[in-house]
Formats: sequence, structure tokens, C-alpha cells
Amino acid sequence: MVTDSKNDAPQPPQPKQQQDMPGSTAEMTPTPDHGEESYKGSGRLEGRAAIITGADSGIGRAVAIAFAREGADVLISYYNEHDDARETARWVEQAGRKAVVVSGDIKEESHCKELIQEAIDRFGKLDILVNNAAHQATFESIEDISSEEWDVTFRTNIYSQFYLCKAAIPLMKPGSSIINTTSINAKNPSPNLLAYATTKGAIANFTAGLAGLVAEKGIRVNAVAPGPIWTPLIPSTMPNEKVESFGENTPLGRAGQPAELAAAYVMLASPESSYITGAIIPVTGGRPML
Repeated sequence: MVTDSKNDAPQPPQPKQQQDMPGSTAEMTPTPDHGEESYKGSGRLEGRAAIITGADSGIGRAVAIAFAREGADVLISYYNEHDDARETARWVEQAGRKAVVVSGDIKEESHCKELIQEAIDRFGKLDILVNNAAHQATFESIEDISSEEWDVTFRTNIYSQFYLCKAAIPLMKPGSSIINTTSINAKNPSPNLLAYATTKGAIANFTAGLAGLVAEKGIRVNAVAPGPIWTPLIPSTMPNEKVESFGENTPLGRAGQPAELAAAYVMLASPESSYITGAIIPVTGGRPML
């Protein structure tokens, strides 16, 4: 558990490390903290059913662990990181909740529809949708970004959110919650992450607009904006020098751990945030989002 926000977590520089996309938690040094040993639940999501995309690792795993310890069953959506997904499922089941593990490509609308139906079939309902999965890649110039890369980034990061929300909302009851993962890049875009940053700006606007569109249904839509968070996305998509210094550009001087975001998602999913919709919660290590 982090008590001193600046010093009670791993500090940069991180060891040199590179992975192939999409990356593996087991190969990271230091190992990310997903709250496995620290998150304590208190029944805030008792009896709820949730889908979390990108739940195999990183922020998605931390949210899955927290949701389960707060009493929710969790559908773990992921691409093809089977070992990581099984590890997330193990923690969900250890908390005494049902874990449903579903691999597939959320760039495809048909798969997004299948995810929603699988949750309904397995849980009998869907109360919480967390759109967290993302793709990013680093490029030095716009000429280096292929049309295919641009398309993959948009289809993974923003098209999937549209597909999932469109399929889920007709089946969600008043009191349900949708939580999207945007980024500090929505307000302060990193030039080397042009495609990724552009989608994160789109997610921020999608969140605000959708919140207004479904408010009359009693469904809340919010977003969490992470800053630099230590996940497999980092060593698998950034050059060594960026990995080593990752997180140094924050006022707290370090990368965040996935566990440090879980409370924001729990709050937005719970009835305690009943008057919050269309909001973005920054979890950025002090980098401002104004």
C-alpha cells in the first residue's frame, strides 16, 4: 500500500527492457502492483455484474481485482494474452466472485456484441461496462505511421467503445455505469503517440456526449484519465530510453502503479457517485488536466 505518494513506490530509472506487443506482465521489471496484496473491499459493488476490456493486465487487472473484492462478478475481455487473463481470473475467483474469460478482437463489432451477450447469458444482467483496452505505438514522424496502424489504433481505442456501448445500453438498467479509459494525452498529447493521443481526445468527447444522451435512462457515463502507468504497454511500445525514464515527467517523479487507479473506477461504478456523469477523473501523478 502506498502511503507516501512520492516515495513508497518504485522509482525511475526502470531497468532496460523491451517486449513484443502486446507485452506480458511476467516479463516486466519491476512487476506492476495491481492491488493483489493491498486492495481491501467493502461491498460497494455487491451483486453487480461487470465487463472490463483489456482486463488481462495493467489497469484492467487492477480494476477486476478491486471490483471482485467489492462484490462484483467480472467478465474479463482480452485479445490473446491468455496467461495474463487466467491470472486475473484467478484473483477474481479468489475473491469469491464469478470470472468469465473471453478472448477476441474488440476491433470487430460482431465480437463486441458477443461480449455483451455473454455477460447477459452468464450473469443474467450487465451493470457496469469498463472500456479500458487500448493500442498504442511510438513513431518519430507522421510519415512513419501507416494507414493500417492509424486504423488499428482507432478501431481498438474508440470504435470498440462505440460498438460496446451501443450493444450494452439497451440492456442496462437505471443505476448502471459506463466507465471509459481516456488519458492525460487527451489534454496534453505526446507527439510520439499521435494516433493514440488523438483517440484519447475522442474518448473524452465521446464520454461527455454519451453521458448527456443516456442520462434520461438513469445510466451514468464517466472516464478515468491515467497519466504514466507501469503496464505491459510500456516496454512493448516504447524505446528503451523512454522506458527507463517513464514517469519522471510528473510532479511525483515516478510512474503510477495500476493499483493506484482502482479506487477511481470503483467510485465511478458505485452508487456513491450517483450525481457524477460526463466527468473525467485524472489520475496523473500531478500532471494537470485543465
